[in-house]
Amino acid sequence: MDRQLNRSTAILAPVLAVVLGGGVTGTAVAVPFETARAERQLTVQEQVLDGRVEAVHRATVSAQTSGRVVELVYDVDEFVEEGALIARLRDTEQRARLNQASAALREAEARFSEAEAEYERIRGIFERQLVSRAEMDRATAARDSARARLESARAAVAGAEEQLEYTRVRAPYAGIVTERFVEVGESVSPGQPLIAGISLEVLRVTTDVPQRHIGAVRDLGRARVFHDGETPVDADGLTFFPYADPATNTFSVRVDLPVGTEGLFPGMFVKVAFAVGERERLVVPERAVVYRGELVGVYVVDEAERVSLRQIRAGRVLDGGVIEVLAGLDAGERVALEPVHATLYLKEQRETTR
Repeated sequence: MDRQLNRSTAILAPVLAVVLGGGVTGTAVAVPFETARAERQLTVQEQVLDGRVEAVHRATVSAQTSGRVVELVYDVDEFVEEGALIARLRDTEQRARLNQASAALREAEARFSEAEAEYERIRGIFERQLVSRAEMDRATAARDSARARLESARAAVAGAEEQLEYTRVRAPYAGIVTERFVEVGESVSPGQPLIAGISLEVLRVTTDVPQRHIGAVRDLGRARVFHDGETPVDADGLTFFPYADPATNTFSVRVDLPVGTEGLFPGMFVKVAFAVGERERLVVPERAVVYRGELVGVYVVDEAERVSLRQIRAGRVLDGGVIEVLAGLDAGERVALEPVHATLYLKEQRETTR
């Protein structure tokens, strides 16, 4: 019986240690949830600035030949595939020029064939010394002249085909139509704007960096773009303008976004966080922080495995799923990673101590 009594005492001692807060000597029972320690971590210091999104690929497609507009395939805000037909001009004149050039090419081919045959005939006779050198030279000149006219005719056909192709205006890249400058029935001339468009595949952000930060921003070369609380987008690269605005003492910087970035459109305002240095911060896992009205806190577990809710002043959420703690917590203190379970455990702890 003494052995059984000693065993029961050994089991109850840790519980009494928790309940009495150290009044009984023994090892405290570990809390039934996961914990982590607040620790100091070297993190990137950032300077947040305003920026504007713009499209890298934006262009105004102009007419390259004259003619009357007979078809406009797309309207404003419609998506266009790369190489798709976006406008068509009347091509009667261009097609007539192509037919004329093609006929001239056929004539030149016939002339060249005739001159080539004559040259071969004269050369055979000349080799038998039956004709003079002058006759051979005339045959050679006639053949070379016919070849030159043939090359000229081929170039004329290529030019006429190009002019005909100019009557079918195609999209230089995939994008969205932003403006139409002409309507069906209007006559246009070379250089006249037809349609403007942008591509949403490749975007960038332009912003102005103060002179006091440009050195650090240039050296570190890292930035993130924030929009409406969404997950930040890491910049693909930075482009620095080599001069400052004399009125504002700022340098223009272009922040390249990854291809295919969604949720952003040209003209939108965003926040750009530039890396300007590093500093040590006290951090805890983000999932350890609880929000109750205006209270922001964490459940702290002391060395005796007692749980208490402590208010903290939280900073920004950092990479790696951690959040900065500005006040209310010291390095090395343990916090609960499961606030719901910690709440239930704290309630049971209070009821036990009554």
